Amino acid sequence: MVDEPSDDLVGLYEVAEMAHVSRTVVANWRSRDQRFPPPVADLRSGPVFNAAQIRRYLKRRKKPMAHVIATINLKGGVGKTTTTAALAEILSGEFRKKVLVVDLDPQTNLTTVLIGEERWKSLNDQGHTLATLFTDAIRNENESARFDLEKTLQRQVSPVSDVRSVDLLPSSLDLIDVQDRLASMSSGKFYSNNPTDLLRRAIKSILDDYDYVLVDCPPNLGIVTLNGLRISDGYIIPTIPDVLSTYGIPQIQTRVKAFADNLGEEITEVGIVITKYQAASTVHRNTVRRLEDDAKLPVVFANKIPQANKIAESAEFSSHSTLRQKYGYQGEFQAFRNFVEEFIEAVEDIA
Repeated sequence: MVDEPSDDLVGLYEVAEMAHVSRTVVANWRSRDQRFPPPVADLRSGPVFNAAQIRRYLKRRKKPMAHVIATINLKGGVGKTTTTAALAEILSGEFRKKVLVVDLDPQTNLTTVLIGEERWKSLNDQGHTLATLFTDAIRNENESARFDLEKTLQRQVSPVSDVRSVDLLPSSLDLIDVQDRLASMSSGKFYSNNPTDLLRRAIKSILDDYDYVLVDCPPNLGIVTLNGLRISDGYIIPTIPDVLSTYGIPQIQTRVKAFADNLGEEITEVGIVITKYQAASTVHRNTVRRLEDDAKLPVVFANKIPQANKIAESAEFSSHSTLRQKYGYQGEFQAFRNFVEEFIEAVEDIA
């Protein structure tokens, strides 16, 4: 809901108050959204705007300015966690983007890659993970909510010194138990409780703080995954180029499209990311060719992530000074960087 100021002109502070966001968010809107109204005048104290134009702008804004992209594959062990972590760290360290990572996978691998197991255990014991958000939804209506967004949000994560603008909403093993129970949650007064809209409602206030939001989804198409897709503009599918790893891609496409159609929105197929690629493997080469030739499948990113020990080791929480040190000097880091550059171009094309 947009609050209405009493005067005809408003400054940045008043715009932030009207929208219930921070002034940093308003500054992001001004610099990145061409629809934002121009100032009526630039005073010493800052720009001032026509209040009516600002109200109309706020009513038109439905989607966050952040590029929200989900990563998903129905098969585990395909490099989904490594790909998402590298995306976040390289977007921050190399391209100076502010990134939020939302870990919805109950395996918690991405969470421990970014903050380590000890810190994760402490957060989990205190209930400061996304599991608490979902358990709140299935608690007795008389019980108060326990999810605290500010305490759950972990700022400036990553053990790489060069990475300074990645935040994290951590996962929990408890999400495994929550998944099935969400389907039977109370519909609430006037059917206001939607089990696939819990995440969006909880974190929408912070999305505009970021350039990119990366949502790591579980290897299934259940309610937790749909919560991730609900806030996403598009999705990528990291996969090893073999039969078992790519088998479920059409199922992902069908389910995501049906979900998006039901919402009346679009969730774009950004592309397939080839991981653990072995150029000498006939199976890998033939599978990539098959994926590229199938017009029904999402586009395949040209830059492939190679199979390499250094990349495998990057899934461990370990301090590094630079991203090149973490991901490898023998072309591994450059492969990731090239992919991220291609990813940025693809994502900005769908905005």
